[in-house]
Order: sequence, then structure tokens, then C-alpha cells
Amino acid sequence: MISTSKITLGFGEKKLFEDVSIKFTAGNCYGLIGANGSGKSTFIKILSGEIEAQSGTVNIDKGERLSVLKQDHFVYDDYSVLKTVLMGNDELVKIMDEKDAIYAKPDFSDEDGVRAADLETAFAEMNGWEAESDAGIILAGLGIKATEHDKLMKELMASDKVKVLLAQALFGQPEILLLDEPTNHLDIKAIHWLENFLLDFEQTVIVVSHDRHFLNKVCTHTADVDFSQITIYPGNYDFWKKSSELALQLRTNANKKNEEKANDLKNFIARFSANASKAKQATSRQKQLEKLELDNLPPSTRKYPFVGFEPKREAGKNLLDVKGLTKSIDGVKILDNISFSLKKGDKVIFMGDNDVSKTTLFKILAGEMEPDAGTYEWGVTTSSAYFPKDNAAYFDNDKYDLLTWLTQFSEDKDPSFVRGFLGRMLFSRDEVFKKTNVLSGGEKVRCMLSKMMLSGANVLLMDGPTDHLDLESIISVNEGLKKFSGTLLFISHDREFINTVANRIIEIEVKLIEDKYVDFDQYFDMAG
Repeated sequence: MISTSKITLGFGEKKLFEDVSIKFTAGNCYGLIGANGSGKSTFIKILSGEIEAQSGTVNIDKGERLSVLKQDHFVYDDYSVLKTVLMGNDELVKIMDEKDAIYAKPDFSDEDGVRAADLETAFAEMNGWEAESDAGIILAGLGIKATEHDKLMKELMASDKVKVLLAQALFGQPEILLLDEPTNHLDIKAIHWLENFLLDFEQTVIVVSHDRHFLNKVCTHTADVDFSQITIYPGNYDFWKKSSELALQLRTNANKKNEEKANDLKNFIARFSANASKAKQATSRQKQLEKLELDNLPPSTRKYPFVGFEPKREAGKNLLDVKGLTKSIDGVKILDNISFSLKKGDKVIFMGDNDVSKTTLFKILAGEMEPDAGTYEWGVTTSSAYFPKDNAAYFDNDKYDLLTWLTQFSEDKDPSFVRGFLGRMLFSRDEVFKKTNVLSGGEKVRCMLSKMMLSGANVLLMDGPTDHLDLESIISVNEGLKKFSGTLLFISHDREFINTVANRIIEIEVKLIEDKYVDFDQYFDMAG
């Protein structure tokens, strides 16, 4: 168990936390949620000891080990992959290193023998003989092959480094596990493995994530960061969101009787609480949910941007015809004879482990790159808008403020119209005068979405449209694309987003592997 007592932390006049006293118990997985800037990652750092609060204490039960997902991808560059994972348990590694040093002595003394015996006992008690095997199982689950184990970390791709650091956090059966965005840069299979690992994990987990499917799958509780406080609610993210929305709706209807409000909430709890992420905890959670009252769900400070795409004209039947597209970069074949056609209303998710191949295809279709061979032809009634994976080129000029930048993409040049549009995307008042080269990653994404909305295109190409966004913005994009009446081609690792938007799946691994009109769950089940 880990708990806090009267944690307070602020920067300048802004207080992130004020007298936060909270308890996280074994057997539960807590999804730590909150708007961007609310302090989720900071709170994880306070719990791990990386940041010291201005007042208050963090308390961990005696003898319990805390493990945290490291965010520095370079600190272990000079260590092997396997050694990096083992270093997730510092005490075990210290024992291993001391053992090796003693046995390497040319003048092995009696005292050395006694010390070695003590170390061997401690080593066995910590499951040391199975350590490398256990580490290998975790690495395999995350997609790191045994042939990679002896490589130095600096030899790995960035995405594989992330997997190794995650394996390090999971290794050695810690009693408390802190995970800040553990699904970032993971492929769908690795995320699925992690979900199952955490479902079987019987200790305390606290996780920050923008992946709604992941939060819904693994979390037994939701810890909401708002108003400088953290409040724990039973249930996963969807339950918290729907409950909060219902509570707000009921509060705003002053004419309803309190009894009616209470009954509505109870009926909702009865329906929704059946979706337990952990079956063994369903009964205890139900009891907690039954105690949940309207007053226990305070209004939130969260804001949702408006995301809606309205085509200026309807596309004809002939949308896109791709024949034999082939492309090599630096002598390496990226696309090999890719062919497919689009129908009006298709919402296609492009899957596959090779992100370079998918991004290259989108660049070609957007006219930003020429193929080596093959053709593609857009229908005469189509108009397209492109959301690139890397948008830096759109914002690296410091001569534009945000208002001026967006005005160039708007048919209506009236500043009041553009300001109103930016306001709906959560850029308020003086924020519209920020220079484009100082915008955050999430702000740049909201700008690119604004540009696309103003285009009135009937075909959207989107490479990672939810990257860098908070949960509220992701939900808005998700809902906007569900309602979009045009045709959509997109790349994403967000399973909830894929599940609710896509009606067709194309899998590319240099060559075209699959092309099916099927939802993602069916596709994933078929893929094994």
C-alpha cells in the first residue's frame, strides 16, 4: 500500500496540489486522470521520490518495493538489454554484482566464503536463479526477441528502448507499480500483452494514460486530479465519465426532484457496473458503487474542444484508385506494389508494425512525395486534407501569431470569425496572439485540426491525429470523426479510436497484407 498525507505543491501562484491525503491499496489498479497541466505526471514523481513536495509525506508499507517506469531513454545506453531489465530490482542486482566480484577474487578467503554464502541465500530468496528467465518472458511479451538481449541499449531503436524500460518496471514482482504513459510507442500486440499482465497483477498499480481502451480494460478505480485535489471513484474511465456527465446533467435540471435524480443515478450504476475489468473485484466494487451519490460527483474543470468536419460538397463514387505503388528510401524498399481502391464512406485504418511504410504511403497520397513506380488517381469530385505525422514545418516561422496563421486557411478572413473558431478549439483571449513557433505539441495538433475543419474536404488523411492530445481532446476528435460523412484514411495506435471509427482495415508491411471490411476486434481475434 502507498498513501499520502497533506501533500502540497505549487509553482508560483498556481497550486497543483493542496493537502492531498489519499490511499492506494493492493489488488487495485488506479487510473490517474486529469486535464493537461493538472499535475498527473508530477504526482507520479512525488510518489516515486523524484520530486519532493513542499509539505506532506508519502508513506509506503514496510518491506514493500516501489517500481516506476523511467522516462529517460538514454540513461542505460551502456548496459545490455537484459541487464537493464534486471536493474529494475536494485537490491537483486547489487547482490549479483557483489557475488560476481567475490567469486572473481584470486585470493578467495574464509570471510569471502561466509559472505558469499549469505549472498547466495539472499539471492535464492529473491528468486535470483529465475531472474533472467523471468526478464526474458516479459521482454518476449513486449516483442523483444532473445537475440536482442545481449545488445547494448544504445543499439536499439527508440520504440524498443521504451519496451525495455517498461519491462524493467514490471520485473521482479514489485508491490507498488507506477506507470506514466506505458502504452506510448507500443504496438497493439504489446499493449494487449501489457493489459493481460496488469489484469493478473495482484499488487498496487497507479497508471497515467491517454489510451481510453487501456484504462477501461485494466483500471478498477479512477483517481481524478481536479481543483488541486485527487478524488478516487470506483470503476474504470468510462464509468467515471458517464457518471460525471449524468451528474452534471441532473444538476443543471433544477426542476427534477431529488428522488428522481437519485433513481437515475442508481439505474445507471446498476447497468454500467457489470463491466468489471477484474472479475474478482466485481462484488466489492458493486458495493462501493451502490454507496455513490450525486453529491460525490463534483463538476469538473475540464473543457472539450469542438471538432467537426463538414464537407463542402459530396464526393462521387470514384474516390481513389491506387495501382502498384512502390517506393525505396536510401536503398531500402518501403512500399512494394501497393494496390487498393476507396469507396465513398470508407473509414480505413492502416495497420502494420512498419510505421515508416504507412507514413510514406500517406505522404505520396497527399502529394508530398513521389513514388518510384505505380500510380494513384483521386476522383474529380474529391477534395482532401492532410494531417501529417510531423507538423513542425507548419509552425517553425516566428513571424506568425496563431490568429494570422489560421486566417490564411480560412475563406472568411474576418478576425472575429477566426477568433471564434479558435475559441471553440480552446484558444481564448490573448492566446490567439501566441507565436506559432512556441506552441506545445497538443496546441499544434489543435491548430492542424482547425486547418482541416476550415478546408471543407470530403476526404481526410490523418497520420496520428490523437498524438499529443489530452483525453478530452481525443474524445472530441473521436466523436467528430465518427460523425464525419466523408471518407477517412487514418493511422493510429488508439484502440478505442480505431474500434469506434474504422469500418475497413488495410494492413501494410512493405507489401499489402490484408484488406478487409471488418471491425478491429474481429481483425485482432483473427490475427491471434
